[in-house]
Amino acid sequence: MSHELVLLDYWASPYVARVKLALEEKGITNYVCQHEDLLNDKSSLLLKMNPAQKKVPVLIHNGKPVCDSLVILEYIDEVWKHKSPTLLPTDPYQRALARFWADYNEKTLFNFIRKLWRQKEEIEQEEKMDFINCLKLLEGELGEKPYFGGDTFGYLDMVLIPGYSWFYSYETFTGLSIVAECPKLIAWAKRCEERDSVIKSLPNELEIYNYVLELQKIFLRD
Repeated sequence: MSHELVLLDYWASPYVARVKLALEEKGITNYVCQHEDLLNDKSSLLLKMNPAQKKVPVLIHNGKPVCDSLVILEYIDEVWKHKSPTLLPTDPYQRALARFWADYNEKTLFNFIRKLWRQKEEIEQEEKMDFINCLKLLEGELGEKPYFGGDTFGYLDMVLIPGYSWFYSYETFTGLSIVAECPKLIAWAKRCEERDSVIKSLPNELEIYNYVLELQKIFLRD
């Protein structure tokens, strides 16, 4: 492989966005993106590098694959530890806490969002409020801090902010107002959006909305 660092990419993936964020924050620019067509034919390289999941992101470093966005973020932090900033908190308890909330996010929020294009029936009010309650728990963890990492944008911010690109779609399809329910969380997201790394890494919310419409055509066919 001619390039030392290759990222197997998909434009709409919030998981890929996390990796791009981490690379941008670390100032690592000598990588190449290989775009995957996940809705049609996955590349032979993706199938070779991630045969277990067959998913992006995959970060190929010196020919060796690292899979799963959360694992990749920690890998980036360890391999390029000489580069600032440090992504994960240095305090063991705060590091454990960040990992806990990252895992919580993996197991909850995107399960709600996936139903936008997989569920034929209208999402029930109780389930909508379950989604809001998950966001409120995250808002409670944020508290009065500017970022989940405290005064600095860090690991948990990188994990969570790509989901913000999907909020507009969820609100549009469900009639919810996330800003009314979780104003501090939205204020945090707006703060994150001011960062160059976030601007470069996150897909546009309207493009995501159109993408959800396309997914509905695929998954909700009779």
